[in-house]
Amino acid sequence: MSQVWTDDGKVRPVTIVSVVPNVVTQIKTEEQDGYSAVQVGWGKRHPKNISKPVKGHVKGLGDFRGLKEFRMPGSLTMAVGDKIDASVFKPGDAVTISAVSKGKGFQGVVKRHGFHGGSRTHGQKHSEREPGTIGGGLRTRVPSGMRMAGRMGGDRVTVKNVKVIQVDAAQNVILLGGAVPGRRGSLVEIRG
Repeated sequence: MSQVWTDDGKVRPVTIVSVVPNVVTQIKTEEQDGYSAVQVGWGKRHPKNISKPVKGHVKGLGDFRGLKEFRMPGSLTMAVGDKIDASVFKPGDAVTISAVSKGKGFQGVVKRHGFHGGSRTHGQKHSEREPGTIGGGLRTRVPSGMRMAGRMGGDRVTVKNVKVIQVDAAQNVILLGGAVPGRRGSLVEIRG
C-alpha cells in the first residue's frame, strides 16, 4: 500500500497492483458452447511443467501459468491472441476485486468472531478470552455452524466498488483506492 495526493489537497490511501498482460486463448459462443465467455491466459511457466493437452490448446500463444474463464453477456468483439493490459481501466472506474485473504493461522473466538470473553469478577480467574458455553441443554452434540476457535483467513474475498485512482499503462500498474485482500504477490482478479 501507499498514498497519493488528490487535486484538492487530500491524501488518499491506495494499493499498487502490477498488471500482468493477459492473452485471450479461447472465445466461447452461444451457438457453439451454449454460453458466451472469454478464456484468458496469464503469467509465465516453464514449458516442462505444462501438460500436453494444455500445450496444444494454447499453441503459439505462450506458456501460461494459468487459464481463467470469464462469462460475458452478448457478442464478443475480442479475438484469440488479443492482449488485455492495464489500459482497459480508466481513473474513476468502479471495479470488483477478488483475491485470497491473508492466512492468520489457528485463532481463538475473540479474534476470529469478536467474542468479548468472560469477566474477571465472581471468582473467575482465567476466562477473559474463553468462548463460554456452547448451549449443551438437551443435546448431546455440538450444533452445526457453532462459532468456535479455528483456522482464520485464507478465504476468497470479494470487494465491490473499488475506485481506480491512477493507471500507468506504460508500466502496467494500477492504483486502487483503499485496501485489497491478500498478501504481497497474491493473484488478484479485477473485474470492470
